[in-house]
Amino acid sequence: MSLTLAAVGAVVAAVLQLTIVPYLGIAGAYPDLVLVVAVIATFTWSIEAGMTLAFVGGLMIDLLAPRPIGLTAFTLLVSTGIAALIGRVIPRGRIVTQIVLIFVLSFVTDLLFLGMYTALRGKLDVGDPIQLILPGALYSTAIAVVLAPLAVALHKRFAERERVAW
Repeated sequence: MSLTLAAVGAVVAAVLQLTIVPYLGIAGAYPDLVLVVAVIATFTWSIEAGMTLAFVGGLMIDLLAPRPIGLTAFTLLVSTGIAALIGRVIPRGRIVTQIVLIFVLSFVTDLLFLGMYTALRGKLDVGDPIQLILPGALYSTAIAVVLAPLAVALHKRFAERERVAW
């Protein structure tokens, strides 16, 4: 995946997250599309593609939503960096690993966002943060169950393979 395609995909994911996802909420749960796409791209294609998706998508969300500039991009970059580190240990293309990692990284991203937002803007009254984050993490994981196999299949189909030059 080229970095230009990753940047375009990040803009599309961020715009979808801010326009369509609020209407797709289930019991107050909303998925984090940019996180899901960035982690899947990191595991399926390359670290550069995942980091580009995380950075550009995070900046787009920060610019279009009333958030401090760079906060979402920072939290997504941290989570994508964790995914890249785990991707060095575990072989790429493992669908189950991607799905479990998206569930865990949803917690990391949201807790980091809450902590940083509280540090920048003041205390938020959210009650129990785990009860607030768990439905969204499950929703993001459900979306990853659909997107991860599709991404791996596309990568296997269209990726350039090394061949012996005779």
